[in-house]
Amino acid sequence: MLHTSPNTFGRSLRVITFGESHGTAVGLVIDGVKPGLPFDLTAIQQELDLRRPGQSDLVTSRSEKDLIQVLSGVFEEHTTGHPIAMVVFNENHQIGDYEAIKHIFRPGHADFTYDKKYGFRDYRGGGRASGRETLARVAAGAWAKQQLTAIGVAFKSFNREIAGIACKVIDWDFVQKNPLRVCDPGVFHAQRAAVEAAMDAKDSVGGISEIHICGLPVGLGDPVFSKLDAMLAYACMSIGGVKGVEFGAGFEAARMCGSQHNDAIANDSFCANNAGGILGGISNGDVVILRLAVKPTSSIGSRQKTIDWSGQEVEIEIQGRHDPCIAPRLLPVAEAMCALAIYDAWLTQSELMPETVSDISDYDWDSIEEILLKIWDETKK
Repeated sequence: MLHTSPNTFGRSLRVITFGESHGTAVGLVIDGVKPGLPFDLTAIQQELDLRRPGQSDLVTSRSEKDLIQVLSGVFEEHTTGHPIAMVVFNENHQIGDYEAIKHIFRPGHADFTYDKKYGFRDYRGGGRASGRETLARVAAGAWAKQQLTAIGVAFKSFNREIAGIACKVIDWDFVQKNPLRVCDPGVFHAQRAAVEAAMDAKDSVGGISEIHICGLPVGLGDPVFSKLDAMLAYACMSIGGVKGVEFGAGFEAARMCGSQHNDAIANDSFCANNAGGILGGISNGDVVILRLAVKPTSSIGSRQKTIDWSGQEVEIEIQGRHDPCIAPRLLPVAEAMCALAIYDAWLTQSELMPETVSDISDYDWDSIEEILLKIWDETKK
């Protein structure tokens, strides 16, 4: 079972998020947590700072500190085993930006579908459909990362493409040194120019984000409906703005022959990684690589055609503070959702398998033989 409600993610570890863009706060509850696990609030805040608005001149100017507070489930920097509740209070919401368009459906947004589904919607910045909801995901994922780091799992990400301009090399050091979080210093200036041009035109651009998950063992994922790639895709497709997910060679696989796409195996290692670290829905021990297609930001200042609540055709110009490209701030969200999916798969695997033993000699073979003989005797009767 993937979730118990539309606002809950996970099977063994369950995360529920709450709050709206321009409401009092945004927060989360993590349930299914074992007691005594380390809890590093500073590390969680660092992840939130990567997602925070107002970081550069290429993102929204909304000024939010996004300071996270723990309400329950933690004592002396360790989990108590009870639900962990965390919250971030909104400080810089400007509801007035939306008064003029509260009766109008913004193109590209959830306004139309929310209104038709529920008969009511929070028009203030998109309410529940706002990207601000993702800070709750980042907080939950940051804690999941802490648990995975302890067992050798690491996450890295960058933007491979911005505004249709693709990176040609991967320079990991450069990723954290530029506001677009791209990986190629050779094309960064062209990508930045494209974003700035979109801003000047009151428009927006999209991108392609790439996530690498290193250090996974062989065996995570539960075919057939809970395959690891299916769970990761589900997790990432739940992020607003993500319109596609691919693993390894991805859509390029459709243009390859089997002899090209199959990853040859030699000396217990793979000669390539077209599979993206997953075979048959199960991690194969290689690096899991996935890419996300990120759409252009829906909120743009140029004039667009739409309708209002009554069905009357109108034109709209969206005011306010919006990202010309959401790909840079989406990376920590994508890593967080991947971390939650991986940690959930890890916990599920732990529940399915018996406790591991360090060596085959740890088994009490005499006792096992006695049990088998007893079963055989009972069968003959």
